[in-house]
Amino acid sequence: MTVPNTPPDPLRAAAGADADTAAPGPAAGPNPYAPPPVDQAVLRAADRRAPLERLLPELKVGAVTVLACLALGLVMAVLWAWLAPKVPLVVDGNKILYGDPEGEQRAGADSVFVLIGLGMGIVTALGAFLFTRRRGGGIAVAVALATGGLLASVGAWGLGRRLGPASDLVAEARRVGNGGHFDADIDLGAYGALLAWPMAAMVVLLALSAAFGKREEDPPPYWAGPYGVQRPVDGQPGGAGPVPGGPHPGPAGEHPGDRPPQDRTP
Repeated sequence: MTVPNTPPDPLRAAAGADADTAAPGPAAGPNPYAPPPVDQAVLRAADRRAPLERLLPELKVGAVTVLACLALGLVMAVLWAWLAPKVPLVVDGNKILYGDPEGEQRAGADSVFVLIGLGMGIVTALGAFLFTRRRGGGIAVAVALATGGLLASVGAWGLGRRLGPASDLVAEARRVGNGGHFDADIDLGAYGALLAWPMAAMVVLLALSAAFGKREEDPPPYWAGPYGVQRPVDGQPGGAGPVPGGPHPGPAGEHPGDRPPQDRTP
């Protein structure tokens, strides 16, 4: 026993015959909205120039920041040589003794250096942030502040020692003679004080960037369409209308199936 095949639909058969006998349409022409062709040589040259064009502004900002830090390093050296407490010495025969054996002048010199470094770090970070806020900062600002602050601290340490009292104690003792008093040279006992400037600059720059830095626009929500345009919803302004070729809706509260047969549209 076999199952009879479904008879072919005469409407589909007629549509297929018409499609086979229809004349081929004209060939599709060029798309008028297609972008113009681009020369590959010009494109490769632009790709080679792009990294250099992005790097040059960063290098300029970094160089300006480092030079500003070095200039402030000179100011720091002068302030340290002026404000650092001096270690008093006294000549006793052929010996050089401390004028205040229990004094904390050496530790005070380190403290003054750290305080000045913290102030310079705050000033340089604030200036760099205000100078580069419009362009959005960048990695060059942070690297230049850290590098420039460290170099400026080392330079201020070396220059401050030269601006302070002489380091040749024997020559100074001979100059003042027996019973004379003079001051020892200033120096750092803790070399970690050199990191006060760059560390303060990094912390202040991070805080300013987090609080007042340039913000990126939030992406559109997931229910929005392309380019952030919300998709229309049925029943709302701009919603989907009647489907072409489909049944037309009737008056409110009435459906096509509720009409008499003579009033229905074919």
